[in-house]
Amino acid sequence: MSAAVDANIAADANANRDQKVEDYETFINDVLKRDLQAVLDQRDSVYEKISQYLQLKNTIQSLQESGSKRLKTDVDIGCNFFVQAEVEDASRIFVAVGFGFFVEMSHNEALTFIEKKTSQLTTFTEQLTKDSAKIKANIRMVLEGLRELQGLSDEPDSRRRREVY
Repeated sequence: MSAAVDANIAADANANRDQKVEDYETFINDVLKRDLQAVLDQRDSVYEKISQYLQLKNTIQSLQESGSKRLKTDVDIGCNFFVQAEVEDASRIFVAVGFGFFVEMSHNEALTFIEKKTSQLTTFTEQLTKDSAKIKANIRMVLEGLRELQGLSDEPDSRRRREVY
């Protein structure tokens, strides 16, 4: 009789362990990996904004070096359709400052703004990078918990030593 009770207890423990393993795997896939992807996508978006501001900075500097007020450029009118445009007086430009707002600025004002804005965005990307590292650490921690739950052995000692050096 006691063997049957022990078998039932072992079966319940295995079922409980299997459910915990499944819960952890679901948590990793549905929460942590989704959060990580969202942070990385947001960071990529910020990098794209920085790139656009730096491109504008280069354009302004080229205008200042040439000394010309006239500007010929291609303008995207949507869906990657471009038309050629000519600006008679490019001494003042409209700069996107955020939330869909544009402000008219002189070249020097725009360069000052771009410097501040790219610095702010760079700080934000650094925070997003730290956030992604925390999420990756949480994923590793949960995976280590899974490894313990499943009774799997740790990584070989030779691999651990390579990571330390």
